[in-house]
Amino acid sequence: MSDRPFEITDQGGWWRARDRPHPALRPFLRSYVGYWERDVRPSRMRTLPTRTAVVIVNLGPPLFLEVPDPGVQGREYGSFVAGMHDGHGGYVHPGGQRGIHLDLTPLGAYTLFGVPMARVTNTAVELADLLGPAADRLVERLGAAPGWGERFDLLDGFLLRRLEEGPDPDPEVARAWDLLARSRGTASVARLADEVGWSRRHLTHRFHEQAGLPPKVMGRVLRFQRAVDLMRTGRATLSDIAVACRYYDQAHLNREVRALAGCSPTELLAGRFEPQFVTTGPEAL
Repeated sequence: MSDRPFEITDQGGWWRARDRPHPALRPFLRSYVGYWERDVRPSRMRTLPTRTAVVIVNLGPPLFLEVPDPGVQGREYGSFVAGMHDGHGGYVHPGGQRGIHLDLTPLGAYTLFGVPMARVTNTAVELADLLGPAADRLVERLGAAPGWGERFDLLDGFLLRRLEEGPDPDPEVARAWDLLARSRGTASVARLADEVGWSRRHLTHRFHEQAGLPPKVMGRVLRFQRAVDLMRTGRATLSDIAVACRYYDQAHLNREVRALAGCSPTELLAGRFEPQFVTTGPEAL
């Protein structure tokens, strides 16, 4: 039995088990989050652009996933990787969700999965399509493990092996990502290019390939996510949030939220952050 001191919380219909990964993995992801539903209820949820690539190790029924890429039809997924997004999507689930959620930095995902993140921009890919039979074996072992501590131990071992085998991002791309993230998306491409010693064109190409979005678009997503985080707190007006996130004015913030989230800030604040329990199928998205 594992002796990991992970945390379990009851979040009103959901249980979550959370723990930190091995120290060598922490630059790439902050936590492992196991989840399972207390009741079986069909649900749908809007997904928003974030600063991370998302991995779902699905230990329950498959879900029907919509992605921002208009050329990709929604379909059922088991365990999958959702790359960087600059638009909203959503999912419908029949209920009884159970699995593990990982939020990976874009360059962490590039190293751990060993493929350019541009390959999965605005879409999702089955885990086995990226990692081959090893992914199926991992999911099977995670499902058979006696507890969450053992599952997190298995993830540590698997991801540490991937870390040793995967490619390193260009130092210039890693530096540009760090500068952009620290500026919360406000650093210009010209500034990033000057800092790393590349042309703007070359930086945009390499950054897009390895991180999944061009630096200008990534900055837009980082600013949007900060605005959403501030909205979640309920402690600032939309006008104040627009100033804090370097939008021209509140109207600019409203347009960006509509473009990236598919609804207004007011609609987000009215409950679009949480799963909605439904009785309809995928066509309801």
